[in-house]
Amino acid sequence: MKQFKILGATLAAALLVVACGGSDDTVVQAPAIQYTALVSFGDSLSDVGTYKVGTVAALGGGTYSVNGIIGAIPSNNWTELMAAQIGVAAPCPAQTGLTGDPSKGFSIPVVDHPGCTNYAQGGARVTDPVGPGSAAAPVNSPLGQLTVPIITQIATHLGKVGSFSGTELVTVMAGGNDALRLLDALVAKATAAGSQAFASSLIGQLAAGATDPASAAQAIGLALQTEAANPAHTDASVVGAAVGAAAVQPGNSAVANPAVYGPLVATAQAAGATAGAAYGQNNGAAEAVLPMGVAAKELAGYIKTQVVGKGARYVAVVNLPDVSSTPSALAQSQATQGLILNMVVWFNEVLASELQGVAGVRVVDAFADNRNQVANPSSYGLSNVTQPACNLTAPSPNALGSSLVCNASNLNPGDVSKYLFADTVHPTPYGYKLLADLVTTNLHQAGWL
Repeated sequence: MKQFKILGATLAAALLVVACGGSDDTVVQAPAIQYTALVSFGDSLSDVGTYKVGTVAALGGGTYSVNGIIGAIPSNNWTELMAAQIGVAAPCPAQTGLTGDPSKGFSIPVVDHPGCTNYAQGGARVTDPVGPGSAAAPVNSPLGQLTVPIITQIATHLGKVGSFSGTELVTVMAGGNDALRLLDALVAKATAAGSQAFASSLIGQLAAGATDPASAAQAIGLALQTEAANPAHTDASVVGAAVGAAAVQPGNSAVANPAVYGPLVATAQAAGATAGAAYGQNNGAAEAVLPMGVAAKELAGYIKTQVVGKGARYVAVVNLPDVSSTPSALAQSQATQGLILNMVVWFNEVLASELQGVAGVRVVDAFADNRNQVANPSSYGLSNVTQPACNLTAPSPNALGSSLVCNASNLNPGDVSKYLFADTVHPTPYGYKLLADLVTTNLHQAGWL
């Protein structure tokens, strides 16, 4: 039942971008290396417009940020800023389209763009093709995002060019959607455990006063299960079905009185909440944290064998930021925030370990810089690191409740140009600029700029 989602609302289809501070003006200078292209693999944080089609485009959206100019800051993704920094053409999406609800303008033919080398897509995971926002995802989305995974993004590029020339700057940033799906799965199992405990407790209590408690329990359980299977059921209708079945059992009519069944329901709810929380606590490490390490190892393997192993010499890999400090995570319990933090830390540790000493790879530590941003926002010129710049109220003023269609028409009041977050997890254009500054600093340190 819905109230037993002990981990709370899960993270949105993409995660926070973070980076180091700097002035408002990004300094562009001639790179030490003459790059010929920027090739990007990733998720919504690197996506420059995969879903800027149909209704999304008509709503003035297309990227997970504030679309358009906010204050004096244009809505550039960090990969676009990096392209300008290294002196190559601005990136364009290698694929566009949506496979969602045609009645809402979310079914747009998928088109490949051979001349474009930004393969990042909102909702993309490391290996699994079914990411958040996909029409095939368990939590179905009317958008129908493509969510082509990183391994396929790389394969698509290699299918076009055969191998890397060694003069590209390759960027890789992924793993956030793996965290989202793992949390979704854990929440679902915790919810099921809580619902089972609730039902067991309520059935036993309602049947206790009947002349034949065993027979009464069977009848009450059947009524509860039948109503719970009804797609239109509510928590109240499930309780009502159970109470109704209990009240007609011999010797049990008193249970129909709210003063009698009310405390029984409260006791069952407490039992369900306890069971759901216990499931999350007991299984979080095995079902959420450790699988993040698997995803990190897979990503590192693809980078070593399919990127560096195929000729790339300059690869910037951006790790996951501290997602536990996003507005989405801060709205959850401390236990959930701790679980998210552990997931991110383990992913980053495995990724760094697997890529340590690999020639041509520079791991950019967005996680450490993010924590410093949140602790010292003024040193980065940030005015707010806890609230979104976009008014996400759906269907108005934000039709999707997402930064994907956020623009000047649906911002929160005041000057939000120096906010870190556009929605509850994605960055503003200023946040993207900070990430570009961080990557630039790292490339200078590596002698790549």
